[in-house]
Amino acid sequence: MRRKKPAEGGPVAHFAGHETFPLRQMWLKKAFDQAIDGVVKRSAFADESAIAEFGVGKNMVAAIRHWALACDVIREPDGNADYPLTENGRLIFADDGYDPYAEHPTTAWYCHWCLAGRGTRATTWYWLFNHVVGPTFTRDELEEPLADYAKSIDANRRLSPATFSRDIDTCIRGYAPRASGTSPEEFAEPMLAELGLIYEEKKGHFAFRRGPKATLSDGMFAFALVDFWDKTAKGQSSLAFETIAYGDGSPGRVFKLDEESVADRLMGLAELTRDALIWTDTAGLRQVMRDPARGARLSDRMLKRAYHG
Repeated sequence: MRRKKPAEGGPVAHFAGHETFPLRQMWLKKAFDQAIDGVVKRSAFADESAIAEFGVGKNMVAAIRHWALACDVIREPDGNADYPLTENGRLIFADDGYDPYAEHPTTAWYCHWCLAGRGTRATTWYWLFNHVVGPTFTRDELEEPLADYAKSIDANRRLSPATFSRDIDTCIRGYAPRASGTSPEEFAEPMLAELGLIYEEKKGHFAFRRGPKATLSDGMFAFALVDFWDKTAKGQSSLAFETIAYGDGSPGRVFKLDEESVADRLMGLAELTRDALIWTDTAGLRQVMRDPARGARLSDRMLKRAYHG
């Protein structure tokens, strides 16, 4: 398995927190519904009553908190304050939101983007989708290079091999679940499995499914592009095709799109964004141009389009 050196400016190392439970469909809604006046109290995940409130075991309550933070439904506060809801969390999971019960495929793509595109609280997810470039991989093959990557972004932190092993296993099971489980929650298909991004080629050997993604809406692609642009090239008026298709944390790489699929999406940007983003191909220079005068709240507009077309 080949691997790339980590790029500068990547996410801060963050492992574990999920208690080895992959993200389930209703967990983010359960976390969102704990909010009172836009804030989820810290006690909602800590009190003994939380087990009854969420209807799952103590470790799963901790996992729900982790995934709600990692998928940008609630925000990590300063100190020991409570957890405020994020704007995107409200837009998606409110009772009158875009997808309160996480049934729309865009919600799974949004969560995948938060994990593998942003890498917030999900270093393994970011690393796997952006730095593993071999045709196939096994869990064991990933452990040492992931440990090397962790050292490269946080040399002073010491993590056990078991931590990396559990993170890798939880990540892969989230996309390519086991055939059987030991509890009702284990039998439930993980939320991200519906994306079909990872499959088991043969026992213990996994591969990415690259190519066009039928359930990935143009709005969600554009939302991810704007998010990526703001993170890596804020203030720049253009972004090269190669960066969008192959850059670390880019939509092309995170969504495992082939080159033709990326180009097809980019060609429709002008109509989708009302000329805030325009694809150009002049003298062999392929790039997207951005007009800030037309880009007010572009990210919010594209998230809405992702759900409503």
